[in-house]
Amino acid sequence: MKILVTGANGLLGQKLVTKLINQPQHQLLATGRGVWRGEDLPGLQYQSLDIEDRQAVLDLLQKERPGTIIHAAAMTQVDLCETERGACQRANVDAVKHLCEACQTLGIYLVHVSTDFIFDGEGGPYDEAAQPKPISVYGHSKWEGEKVVMQLEHPWCIIRTGLVYGVTYRMSRTNIVLWAHQSLKENKEIRVVDDQFRSPTLAEDLAEACIAAAEKQPCGVFHISGPEIMSVFDMVQRIAAFFGLSIETLSQTDSSSLNQPAKRPPRTGLVIEKAKKELGYAPHKLEEGLAIVQEQMRSIAQQSL
Repeated sequence: MKILVTGANGLLGQKLVTKLINQPQHQLLATGRGVWRGEDLPGLQYQSLDIEDRQAVLDLLQKERPGTIIHAAAMTQVDLCETERGACQRANVDAVKHLCEACQTLGIYLVHVSTDFIFDGEGGPYDEAAQPKPISVYGHSKWEGEKVVMQLEHPWCIIRTGLVYGVTYRMSRTNIVLWAHQSLKENKEIRVVDDQFRSPTLAEDLAEACIAAAEKQPCGVFHISGPEIMSVFDMVQRIAAFFGLSIETLSQTDSSSLNQPAKRPPRTGLVIEKAKKELGYAPHKLEEGLAIVQEQMRSIAQQSL
């Protein structure tokens, strides 16, 4: 099956690419903004694509005719979405409309990656039947994108996830694990909220779920995350303990003290039983995921010598 991946330069996108390129039963076409920024992979087919350009999307999909699209591209910077609402709309809603138009016309199966931020965080953890109630521009945009996907007349899959962490050869953005590790290693003073609860998700686990959905082609919504729910502060403490780092420069605070432009849901967390049953999803606990990240960090450091 030919699988087209959007957002291939991001953390999830790079994990999808490195997994799919080693699966001979699949033909991979990776797409993203600009040039490929991941590690050198022999045989990789990559094409620059602006998914906000409707005609470019339609032309490429008409030409390539993939059987499945894994839509991993999005504007995910929550505060930037709050202040750059037009850009958020174009990336998280308009681009989805372009992809869905092509999927509808060409009969392409779509795996669409969404977020736990479509919920208000007052009733977590959430299962797939929970009613979305976003409280930020980012959350609203992702829920609007979901509703576009749900209008497709043939099978589709929405994968909701949250607090994704991991490392790749070239990173355009950091994430909670890398930020905490680097900050504590450098003895920087950091304040971390203790009133936001999440299910941290290893990027490899999320990629495996997306590929399983592409292969099984179910129709509906699936929640994909790590198996544990914890406060962000507790997560950073566990990161420090795993890497043997001092927490003398770590302090806890609450969300109101950060004065962030966008509201965050206080408690999300995702119920993942449906994904375990129907997709064979088997996520790693936090320390298991950190061990994978640690080994990858060592490998990347050796490659850089």
